[in-house]
Amino acid sequence: MVSVDTVQLVKQDLAARGDQASAVAIAASLQRNGLIVSDAAIAGLVQAISQDAQGMGPLEPLMAVPGLTDILVNGADQVVIDSGQGLIDTGIHFADDDAVRQLASRLAASVGRRLDDGSPFVDARLANGVRFHAVLAGIATPGTCLSLRIPARRTISFEQWEGSGGIDAFAGRVLRRVIEKKVAFLITGGTGSGKTTLLGAMLGLVPEAERLVIVEDSRELQPDHPHVVSLESRPANAEGVGMVSMADLVRQGLRMRPDRLVVGEVRGIELRDLLQALNTGHEGGCGTIHANSTVDLPARLEALGALAGLGRAAMAAQTLAAIKLVIHVTRQDGSRQVSQLALIEPDGQGGMGTQLAWRRDGSETIKGEALASLMDLLA
Repeated sequence: MVSVDTVQLVKQDLAARGDQASAVAIAASLQRNGLIVSDAAIAGLVQAISQDAQGMGPLEPLMAVPGLTDILVNGADQVVIDSGQGLIDTGIHFADDDAVRQLASRLAASVGRRLDDGSPFVDARLANGVRFHAVLAGIATPGTCLSLRIPARRTISFEQWEGSGGIDAFAGRVLRRVIEKKVAFLITGGTGSGKTTLLGAMLGLVPEAERLVIVEDSRELQPDHPHVVSLESRPANAEGVGMVSMADLVRQGLRMRPDRLVVGEVRGIELRDLLQALNTGHEGGCGTIHANSTVDLPARLEALGALAGLGRAAMAAQTLAAIKLVIHVTRQDGSRQVSQLALIEPDGQGGMGTQLAWRRDGSETIKGEALASLMDLLA
């Protein structure tokens, strides 16, 4: 493997002479700088310089790591990954912060986004589907920081969730019935818990005669289904125009004859439009939302409702009429599992709360007070 210092030295030498990064030019550069010339060194430098100019630079080899979900660059000296076993230091480093900044700026520019001192952070989806976020040094410490969320390379089916133990027999029967009965639901969980993966697996159970319209901030859902239309939001360009919001797309999706309207992740005022849709005859709608447990969901919904101009009582009324079930997913020791099922109920004070129907703790399952109501809902 060619060192970062050697790559930088040869790149600077070639740039100073105006040479292209050909094998002959690289060999001559190695000789000029008193470095060993070998077939392996030349091949490694050709690949490294090409990646710097077109791919993800020093990060490119990481894309082949099995199960990779995240690449995190914390300045020039630390690159860590998550492939389902928690954060692992890769030992990769950049020559300096300028090298990190150059990579970040190039990735942003590749999708028409701006990253410079006047606009020191960016959030975008790259052409290969990777979700890309960067914050420049000066705003971030210890230097320019990159966060890359890698899309799933394969779709995990509902049967695979069951086979791996992520969904036990009882939860499996319930979730299949939820899809069959067109019960509106939300999947909750923390970052990386598997919310989107589970939603995609459940959408694969939707009858083939139905049409799915999926609205996402960044495309991740790829359900195994023959009738899927995906709508992806778009930020404003460098001139501040051209933005297409999630709320815009929810409204457009309703005009596309969906049998089921899906919001990949509810995180803003699009919640209002989704609730209105579910309250006007669009059955089986669903989505995911960040929450640490089913108990925390009502507060999260109320906060998002406030952004959309809905008071606590109005938000509760809209939600109670639209969404019945909450499915909570957790991740422990790299494994993901459906751990809670709950119903959204009135709290008796003009708001809403949740009642636990079922909970899984390791190999133990616990019945909740709302289990009978859940069974009535699915009867």
